Amino acid sequence: MTAGDVVRLTIDASVQFLRPISVRIIRELPERITYDGWVWIEGYELNAAGDARTRRELYVRREGVQLVKSDPPATPTRPTTGRPVRRTPSRVG
Repeated sequence: MTAGDVVRLTIDASVQFLRPISVRIIRELPERITYDGWVWIEGYELNAAGDARTRRELYVRREGVQLVKSDPPATPTRPTTGRPVRRTPSRVG
């Protein structure tokens, strides 16, 4: 799990998720001591529209976490013509 991943947590991840939730991962918390196969994660619980609702720290079984989607790495875009882009100054005020 990496930052930006959206995961679904069900009862397979922990008994606390009898009602499944979706979470956007901020990070894993490796400094916390856990049992083998378990991990602490920090993330935002998402509503049905996919908007962040609540920031949470969750203790889950790694095998029970279901990856929903992963954000692709950001890549810079360039014009396809190969010509330099002309930029003009703008005036503010």
